[in-house]
Amino acid sequence: MLKNPILPGFNPDPSIWRVGEDYYIATSTFEWYPGVQIHHTRDLVNWTLACRPLTRTSQLDMRGNPDSCGIWAPCLSWSDGLFWLIYTDVKRLDGSYKDAHNYLVTAPAIEGPWSDPVHLNSSGFDPSLFHDEDGRKWFLNMVWNHHGKRPGPDGVEPGFFGGILIQEYDADSQKLIGPVTNIFAGSKQALTEAPHLLRHDGWYFLCTAEGGTGYDHAITYARSRSLLGPYEMHPDIHLMTTKDAPDSKLQRVGHGQLVETPDGQFFHTFLCSRPLDGLRRSPLGRETGIAPVVYGVDGWFHTPDRNPVPPETVESVTALPTQAGPEKCHYEFDNGRLPTDFQWLRTPEPDRIFSTVARPGYLRLIGRESIGSWFEQSLVARRQTATSYSAETSVEFQPQSFQQMAGLTAYYNSTKFHYLCVSLNKEGQRVLDIQSCPGDWPNGDVTYPLAQELVLPEIGPKSGPVWLGLDVRGAHLQFRFALEEGAWQPIGPVLDASVISDEGGRGEHSSFTGAFVGMAAQDLTGAGLGADFSYFRYDNF
Repeated sequence: MLKNPILPGFNPDPSIWRVGEDYYIATSTFEWYPGVQIHHTRDLVNWTLACRPLTRTSQLDMRGNPDSCGIWAPCLSWSDGLFWLIYTDVKRLDGSYKDAHNYLVTAPAIEGPWSDPVHLNSSGFDPSLFHDEDGRKWFLNMVWNHHGKRPGPDGVEPGFFGGILIQEYDADSQKLIGPVTNIFAGSKQALTEAPHLLRHDGWYFLCTAEGGTGYDHAITYARSRSLLGPYEMHPDIHLMTTKDAPDSKLQRVGHGQLVETPDGQFFHTFLCSRPLDGLRRSPLGRETGIAPVVYGVDGWFHTPDRNPVPPETVESVTALPTQAGPEKCHYEFDNGRLPTDFQWLRTPEPDRIFSTVARPGYLRLIGRESIGSWFEQSLVARRQTATSYSAETSVEFQPQSFQQMAGLTAYYNSTKFHYLCVSLNKEGQRVLDIQSCPGDWPNGDVTYPLAQELVLPEIGPKSGPVWLGLDVRGAHLQFRFALEEGAWQPIGPVLDASVISDEGGRGEHSSFTGAFVGMAAQDLTGAGLGADFSYFRYDNF
């Protein structure tokens, strides 16, 4: 059996493709660098991270991108001996406009090398590439209508989602050619996006996501005998959704893609979230699930029992072992490479924010801008993948100013984080302090849960290492520290961990990533002071 989600933690917008016996899923990474996650499996059960293909400035530079912008809804495919990856770099989230630029990169193997990008258009987001049986290629994306709040003659606002566009892509000239056609306006669920086309049994099937990223999300199907339509709606409208199933443990189901196994079975990916018990808050973000579908005698894809709510467990297509148990990860920094579970924010110049070789056996973070920066901040973190977990690290840091700080953070974005850090107080003493930003959008004002900083003793001629830890149990977070290895003691009050979630702060439809935990360093003097971390540990419970 496989258990949903198959990719736990922040892994939204799953685009799946099979090449022979190998399956690949590409998911969105938003402002986290490198861009796009691609996982691999041969059994649909046990997935490993194969690559993050967008690794250099020419492919992706997100410095200045607001929270939850960056890489939206990549589409992965394979044709003509190449992997094709379509993605959007979104530069604006709020207001009537979306500055959304769509690109294409290719590679002969999933590990690369991945090409420099080809700019396709900027008319909307959630692009995909369809390889038709005659060899022609077609580019699809939703069109963003910035007149969405301008009433029409009937007095009705049309909304910002203007339908699904299609245009031919010429691989030789590397550009879109021919007319642009709007082939699908969507259902009454509205907010129609994330188009994927497939051809089966003489039909063109159009899969879209509708209802937004919140609790009304859904996967909608339509079909046509002609590529350019007209498309008729699925008799059930939605193939998968939990909008009418408030008791399902998997919520916000939508946005996925169909794949066929070598023996003719069909499976469908979907995104979902697992809200905390009794709260509509999802710290794990939007995760990736998969479920079987069947092709009916009526010429439509259905779930086996016509129930749109996907199951938590699914019979796998092989007899291989089921997924591993809870994560227990101890990371060392002794091989000159950052462990693959970790990412950073926005910048394509990681050498400016961290080094794995400056001090052998340590990860050195180079203090840069504030923890709320959209440009260059030194923060290296990994995904939270269970609602209860513990994390810890050890840092050696010699601040010379109160504007210099380094430590351990539970982080969602620039307005949702808790941060236990080493810094200086006004008397010049090295101290531990806690900074919290509990969803104060758009201001990002920080609160200080400690009534007074904890003064750290000096050990010998220099300050010694400080061990920093945190324990999250559902909606509760407790920081801890130690001055000797293993001699832990709590610091500060129990904090609200639920705010480090999609729905925290601004609420649903506004934040699209997920909770991370990791190491950070800031130097607001501009001197670039370093902080050395000797290890990182993460355990799920």
